[in-house]
Amino acid sequence: MNAPTAPRGLRLLLALSALAATLGAAAPTAVGAHGAAAPGREAPRSGCPSGEVFATNNTEVITDPADPRLRTRLTRFDREVRGIIRAQGAHPGASTLLDGVFWSTELRRTTFERSREFEVEGTNPEGLHHLAGVLAKQYHQESVLTFRCLPRHAPATDAVRIEAPDVSAAALREALGANPEAREELGGGSVTEDGHLVLVSPLEELPLARKFTKDLGIDWNTTEVRYGAREFVS
Repeated sequence: MNAPTAPRGLRLLLALSALAATLGAAAPTAVGAHGAAAPGREAPRSGCPSGEVFATNNTEVITDPADPRLRTRLTRFDREVRGIIRAQGAHPGASTLLDGVFWSTELRRTTFERSREFEVEGTNPEGLHHLAGVLAKQYHQESVLTFRCLPRHAPATDAVRIEAPDVSAAALREALGANPEAREELGGGSVTEDGHLVLVSPLEELPLARKFTKDLGIDWNTTEVRYGAREFVS
């Protein structure tokens, strides 16, 4: 995300900002930040990689959804990042192409970005942090977002990653424009090629994220929720 007031690199993943979550049988009802019941299927942690990195090589602010730069598949970037992951002693897993839709407070308009989410295996929190720092420096990003799955009530848990089906980038753009609270507090979101919304939200904003998905016409009971820790690494 390249809105001037927020970090470059996947900024939805500044707030809201899942993607191939492996889901078994329906899990127990999730609990919101304030203890209120928040229906939604909690994805089993057994399907979580050691960590995830959300990154891009884009350094420009894109405000036109028809901009040809948004058609890139980031294929070379994908190969390069996989090589960097290996060079850091970890193992690259799945890589998912994302269309990001973000709100720029400074520009007072929506911005767009292509990015990728990389699953990383065989690493620990320190290794994931170091890897994100290497990517930020290599691709001239203000920051790179990481996410690690954790138990819901773990002391370090401060975020949720939400995945919901049947959402387009156009629908996300429209919903963000119509919801001042969501665009200011959540910042935006991303959509996968097969139409899955991806939100990485602060834990305390889970009720707002739930309301935002409802505005998108999503049945919250069809969402998958993972709890964990996020970090923006410069």
